[in-house]
Amino acid sequence: MGTVGRRWCQWERALLWIVLVAAWDAARGQLRYRVPEELPKGSFVGDVVKDLGLELTRIRDSGVRILDRGRTQYFALHGKTGHLVTAERIDREQLCENVQQCVLRCEVIMEGEMKVYKIEVEITDINDNAPSFQKEQYELRMSEMTAPGSRFPLAEAHDADLGPNSLQHYELSGDEHFSLAVQAGPSGDQRPELVLAKALDREEAAFHELVLTASDGGESARKGTARIRVVVLDANDNAPVFSQAEYTVRVPEDLPVGSVLVAVTASDADEGPNGHVKYSLKNIKDKASKILQLDAVTGTLTLMRTLDFEEMSSYGLEVQAHDGGSLFDTAKVVITVTDVNDNAPEISVRSALSEISEDVQPGAVVALLRVQDHDSGANGQVRCIITENLPFRLEKTFEDYYRVVTVGELDREKVSEYNLTVRAVDGGSPAKERSSVLALRVLDVNDNAPVFAEPRYRARLAENNAAGALVLTVRASDADWGQNARVRYRLSEGRVRGSPLSSYVSVQAETGALYALRSFDYEEVREVRLWVWAEDGGAPALSSNVSVLLEIVDENDNAPQVLYPPAAAPSAAISGWSGVELAPRSAEPGALVAKVVAVDADAGQNAWLSYELAKATEPALFRVGLHSGEVRTARFPLARDAARQSLVVVVKDHGRPALSATATLTVVLAESVAELLSELGSAAAAPAEPAASLTRWLVLAVAAVSCLFFAFLLLLLALRLRHWRRSQLLEASGSAALRGVPASHFVGIDGVRAFLQSYSHEVSLTADSRKSHLRLSAGSCCDTLPARTLPDEPGPLLGEDPAAVRILDPCAPTVSSSQEFFSVPLPSICCCFAVSPTGFVFLFYSLYALCPIQLFL
Repeated sequence: MGTVGRRWCQWERALLWIVLVAAWDAARGQLRYRVPEELPKGSFVGDVVKDLGLELTRIRDSGVRILDRGRTQYFALHGKTGHLVTAERIDREQLCENVQQCVLRCEVIMEGEMKVYKIEVEITDINDNAPSFQKEQYELRMSEMTAPGSRFPLAEAHDADLGPNSLQHYELSGDEHFSLAVQAGPSGDQRPELVLAKALDREEAAFHELVLTASDGGESARKGTARIRVVVLDANDNAPVFSQAEYTVRVPEDLPVGSVLVAVTASDADEGPNGHVKYSLKNIKDKASKILQLDAVTGTLTLMRTLDFEEMSSYGLEVQAHDGGSLFDTAKVVITVTDVNDNAPEISVRSALSEISEDVQPGAVVALLRVQDHDSGANGQVRCIITENLPFRLEKTFEDYYRVVTVGELDREKVSEYNLTVRAVDGGSPAKERSSVLALRVLDVNDNAPVFAEPRYRARLAENNAAGALVLTVRASDADWGQNARVRYRLSEGRVRGSPLSSYVSVQAETGALYALRSFDYEEVREVRLWVWAEDGGAPALSSNVSVLLEIVDENDNAPQVLYPPAAAPSAAISGWSGVELAPRSAEPGALVAKVVAVDADAGQNAWLSYELAKATEPALFRVGLHSGEVRTARFPLARDAARQSLVVVVKDHGRPALSATATLTVVLAESVAELLSELGSAAAAPAEPAASLTRWLVLAVAAVSCLFFAFLLLLLALRLRHWRRSQLLEASGSAALRGVPASHFVGIDGVRAFLQSYSHEVSLTADSRKSHLRLSAGSCCDTLPARTLPDEPGPLLGEDPAAVRILDPCAPTVSSSQEFFSVPLPSICCCFAVSPTGFVFLFYSLYALCPIQLFL
């Protein structure tokens, strides 16, 4: 009972060790299975999912691949069950010819998780190979003088199986003269020898037929046979002898084909045919027989094919030297192949990403690589590096696997695509290297807000603009890509003069064009300040803003407005007076008479005003300040100057085009208010008969001119010559005083009609702190100066000297206080005449392209 308990305890310990080893392998991510060779395709090897503790759905989602380390794919992973199955028939003897333990290695690559698991599958031997001899029949030559007990090596059988399935024993049958002896070799192999048990007699039997049988130890034993023919020869008492019992040579694997590896030599003391030595290879394997060739006469061993250290590192041969008889000697030849750096490192990409987000954290795995070199020693030691200075590094996981991981932050706006060159260099001399390029595209993340082209925008817009006018265009760019770089614009909320900003301006969402939705008035809105937002299309969206200052530019759309003298009231239209200013007749030149005050609602140059005396009863008596609007005397008033002076002042701005307004002043030359009232009273009491009489004279004059026009046509040239002579005389005397007088001082036919109207005047007396004066307000015909306007003065104030008549050039007329002028346009010919109060008419003619007929009264 105690023995049984101890045995059960030992089984528990063994089972515990097995479980611990399996758990250790699973913890390291490595599995080991054992399967026999020659399994059919699709045979079960192991349950990878269960042994690794994985979930089947996780494997399907991660994308799992099985990679063998050899050139042939022997294993596959069943997608539905997660079982490791065979993908090809496995022949252990073909894969592991000289290896006791045949192990195939593969890796399970989980692409989605960037993980790799190592799997080792040991291929166990089955008895699928029978022992076999290199030849089916061998011949031995043996002298009849051979002493009994002599031993002769026989051909060895070869069995590719291992262990019990390999060659176990030999049997000999066929003749009583011979027996079989089996010797153990240095490596434990069996070497059959033929033992001469009974003396030979060539005359009795010239040859003997024997059968050598080799058997393995499998459950159903397999056998191989070889026929041995022993030829009995005459006596030969000296056998060949090699110079060395073992020949050892080291050659590099890159030795050229045709090179002599070694030359064996053997000598025989016999003479004649018995002393002639020939060489042959014994028990040579198929691979060696294809690579090496022995010259039977010279004993030189020549290289027939290229050596490969990675395929076989050494060759062991047996060379026999035969003489002309049946004697021979055996020597061993050992060829050691040394490694040469003839293999460049190999880089295989097990798993790699083609795209990576720019916001990935450092340490993210980008690719899984396997780097290996088939050479050995220093030639097989590989150093793996990334050539460029990139934000990536290599990390060695285990054995010859590397991971490419990120070491810094990625920025797609700086580098949108990486070409990682991984270079593997071995330790040979000279070193060999190989490189592999990994293409990695960086995916965009919305990490950049739109940036405007300018820090602030400023635009000028002329007032009275059309609705929908383009003001300016703001532009913002986003360094991101795709939807993250699509910029849209919008206005921030605001108010202008109590109204929403959106009712004044709008921005086009796609282009950033800013439009005016209404017509601006500079006098109401001088500037508009607003903010424009630019927002990208990312999720979440990023935005930025910029300030925009819209300045309204003034235009000359407001005419000057006269504040003084004030506009005449409608009730005063019958008086014909717009205001009265008192000017003493003793006033000195430069004395202030009145001041015209005007304003302009525009700004800048459009609001700069200038004043100009457009019309006056005596133009030389008064002057107006260009910028001040002050009316001052230009000279001393004369006795012949009319007591009532009418002034028309034009107020102009400096816009383009300029706008203007007119102001009408009435200045009375009087020393006192009483004289002013007397003058105004006499003017109001004047009868209307002179005006009617004047009208009749005008009608008669026009009729007379019409009748006499044709009569004087013939005298036109003579009169023109006379007129020219007289103008020369007048030009010398007083033309300088008449030059530059505005043509607006003449009135036309419309003025004649206006002159015939009667006017009534309303007198008002006003006073201020400086002086007392009388103002007469009258209804003016218009506020602005017309092209042809009749002066306001009535007929009785024409002149003090009724006999005085002044004749002026009709093309440059001058107005005096004693005359009034009327003009009627006639084509080509101008007839000028003057009518005095006594009824005399003086006619003058001149030739012009278009000249008015002027009447001087």
